Amino acid sequence: MITLILYLPLGFLVLLAFCFVSSAENRETLLDRWYGLRRRASVSLTLPLVGLTAEKPVASVDSTPSPGYKYVFPPHRRQALALLGPIALKGHGPSAAELSLRPPVYTNALPDKDVCDSDNMLNHTTPTGFTVAELRRLGDFPDYAMLSGIPLPNAYEGFNIATAMPRPYRPYRWSYHQTMSLSKLDNDFWLELDKNYVSVIQQRQQLYQKYGDSTLQALPGSELACKELMEMVLQFLCARYPMHFRLDTANVVLHNDILQTQTDLKTTAPMHVLLQNVPEDFAIMIRDPDTGIYSFRAGMIMSSLGWNLGSKIGSKLHEIHGDVPEYKDKMEFSMNRYFAKMPTDNPIQRGSWGLEIDRPLYMPPCEAYDAARRHQDSELTIDRLHLRVDWQTLRRLPLSAAIVFNFKGLFTPVTEFRDEPYIPSLILKVLKEGRRGIMEYKNTWHTEHVVVPALKEYEREQIEKGLVEKDWDPRTLDEAPFFPGWEEKWHRQQGF
Repeated sequence: MITLILYLPLGFLVLLAFCFVSSAENRETLLDRWYGLRRRASVSLTLPLVGLTAEKPVASVDSTPSPGYKYVFPPHRRQALALLGPIALKGHGPSAAELSLRPPVYTNALPDKDVCDSDNMLNHTTPTGFTVAELRRLGDFPDYAMLSGIPLPNAYEGFNIATAMPRPYRPYRWSYHQTMSLSKLDNDFWLELDKNYVSVIQQRQQLYQKYGDSTLQALPGSELACKELMEMVLQFLCARYPMHFRLDTANVVLHNDILQTQTDLKTTAPMHVLLQNVPEDFAIMIRDPDTGIYSFRAGMIMSSLGWNLGSKIGSKLHEIHGDVPEYKDKMEFSMNRYFAKMPTDNPIQRGSWGLEIDRPLYMPPCEAYDAARRHQDSELTIDRLHLRVDWQTLRRLPLSAAIVFNFKGLFTPVTEFRDEPYIPSLILKVLKEGRRGIMEYKNTWHTEHVVVPALKEYEREQIEKGLVEKDWDPRTLDEAPFFPGWEEKWHRQQGF
């Protein structure tokens, strides 16, 4: 089943664990085995020590760690209450400024498996230090920019949904002796809309109608995180695309002017609000207060190939990665530590790639999926081949402290590479000289009899036109995950 993790968004977890593998040699070997080519990380993933507890101190990062994470928490966000203003909290009680000075108390941790809206939960605390009573006083749609430390995106001036295209991600790397391909999230592009928005929303709704719980679930205990994620997403859309989305806070209704729909947020479950309006996938990981370990408690995943949400929902980190070689010995501890301490104000991103025939968005586990990759079709033509990029982000929600994966499956015709400097040469290098295990994992063989000749022709043309030096030695591009001149081409194709 390892080969199926290529499109497994939760496979992103494995990448994060590699950051902390103590042996450089083991780290390089593991990275080569599962995730292929990498480039220098643009942000540090060294996290600050957080030891906020009323019961037991947390050991230093450099000391011998305890095997458990019950007493380890992420940086709390209570100080952000002071930034919300005097009317941010509803009802009676201490002011936001007063509450911001109170340290968090974790003696009554919020459960992860039971519904948490009863009055006897008011003093229970989330892993980021907020009580249920405080969450109630914050009400609907609080200022998540202040609470998280991540500003809202800039409005997308000149955006035209009729011609919009996602950024041209080309996450190719060479050589193997580099650090991980993680970078700080460009917040303006957390969510991206393009000209396929209407058709993709329709496709995803059809997938849900057909596959149901295999594509969307929210387990008990995820209510707070689902609501928080939904509200953050809608605030983002309204700020980034104000010409298309409006939030009627008085009636709690979302107006989507692209689809010409109105979604009643009082009566529509949060994950279904996302299903009806957002063409991207989400997976929500929630902390178990008894162990400090995170498990997959809610999600909407319709861009998976060879697996589905129903097979993973409810699983803990180590259970999700049970088939990953050496995970328990070399990665389980580091992964749990990363999740325990990840702050809210440092979201990250990365991309994985594959070569696909046509545009398969979702394919559940089946023999046909594997069989298609064991056969080279002699009648296959280059116009049917696409680069599939799964562009992934990871962030912690500020109130519930849930960790959210967000990812989109993007398809680009291989023919687009023809005028993209260095890209054909770089892909050829990867396909021809990539380590055998990696290329078997990438599973590109069923396309290579068509892709390789086309890329060779594109490479020859680029050398003749002077776009690429004849003796250029393929390497990770300075513009990665893009290519030289990508912005000019991207704007030209969109007309803005």
